[in-house]
Amino acid sequence: MPRVNESEKDGSETETLKPIMDPFPFPHLATTKRNFNFSLKSHFPMKRTVRPLFALLLLLVFAATLTSRAVLRRGILSIELESRVRIRRPPPQLNSTLLHHAAVEIGEEKFKQEIQSLLDGNFGSQARHRTFVSWRRFIHHDRGGAEGAVANLPATLRSPLFYRYWLDFRKVLHDWFRKRRFQPGIMSELTRSIKLPIDSHNNNNKLQTNNKNKNKYSSCAVVGNSGILLNRNYGSEIDSHEVVIRLNNARVDQFETKVGKKTSISFMNSNILHLCARRGGCFCHPYGDNVPIVMYICQAVHFLDYTVCNASHKAPLLVTDPRFDVLCARIVKYYSLKRFVEESGKGLEKWGEAHDGSLFHYSSGMQAVILALGICDRVSIFGFGKLASAKHHYHTNQKAELHLHDYEAEYAFYRDLVDGNRAIPFLEDRFKVPPVVMYQ
Repeated sequence: MPRVNESEKDGSETETLKPIMDPFPFPHLATTKRNFNFSLKSHFPMKRTVRPLFALLLLLVFAATLTSRAVLRRGILSIELESRVRIRRPPPQLNSTLLHHAAVEIGEEKFKQEIQSLLDGNFGSQARHRTFVSWRRFIHHDRGGAEGAVANLPATLRSPLFYRYWLDFRKVLHDWFRKRRFQPGIMSELTRSIKLPIDSHNNNNKLQTNNKNKNKYSSCAVVGNSGILLNRNYGSEIDSHEVVIRLNNARVDQFETKVGKKTSISFMNSNILHLCARRGGCFCHPYGDNVPIVMYICQAVHFLDYTVCNASHKAPLLVTDPRFDVLCARIVKYYSLKRFVEESGKGLEKWGEAHDGSLFHYSSGMQAVILALGICDRVSIFGFGKLASAKHHYHTNQKAELHLHDYEAEYAFYRDLVDGNRAIPFLEDRFKVPPVVMYQ
């Protein structure tokens, strides 16, 4: 009986290997049936021809994967860079000559002399003397039958209380003047000097703000006084903002549908406070005596009114930082110089003649807008602009504009704010101007 190897019992062969499967499993496709015997030597050469092709294919796939990933990563990176470029302030495109001229204060020497005269107690004009006299109702030195006798006394001797106010006045004026210089970084300090005391007052009066733990207010509406407000019903839109800033005690009653009824901050110039100082109790609160007042000083002598009125107000009466005032003055002068050169074709040295030089000043509205840029994450501007058919103020019959201001230059400034891609003069690079929307 022939010997059977153990390997044959398992169906395996040592020398000759049968194919694992028929190379032609579909006989109807074969023309000739052949008997294939795959030896070990003839089998592996076929693998050597397939493997390089397969390896090459894998290499191509791997290279394609790496390339696609690199392209994808580069695309994402370019998108990120593009988004960052959009957020960053564009490179300054400002005229260096205009910047230089805008930084020059024509009436600086005269202003310094005026401050020194006030600190020395020399009030000079009769108008300033009348300011002193208007204090009588607040320091109570004109009561009783001796009013006529007291009125004939020199201003500095009329009341023991006067001396205390005089000391306070000199200290406030001296500190204010000492800080008066150009410092663009003041925009980053507005939350501390303006928002913090206002929030502290509101919290003490249980008027909690929604933005208590944030650095800035989420949204602010700055409501101007232009007559164009009568053409729209922006009342509800204005009141939807977290903070509403109104100007120079403009009336709200009977205009609620046009201008809203909410007031968070009353922004005014010191001329308004000077008028308020003549009223009993130094009353200057058309929006309620708990509404904070932020005021910029038009004339240094108005610190007299501030010194007395500040003691009688329930809500904070805040004076803007003089460094902030200087910044606002330079910004508006830059835009005014630019407009003057472009429209008149004259030299910059002629600008002072056209704008009364040392008397030129920014409007209350413009400074309120710049203030909002520093304390708000989003700013909406209402009631700025003019029409030939519209009144100058929506709540008065005044039609003419003040020559003290260059409103057209200020409008150009607002347009640059709305554009968002224009460099604003004199602002430091790290300060990010918030989104601004202007309603017409």
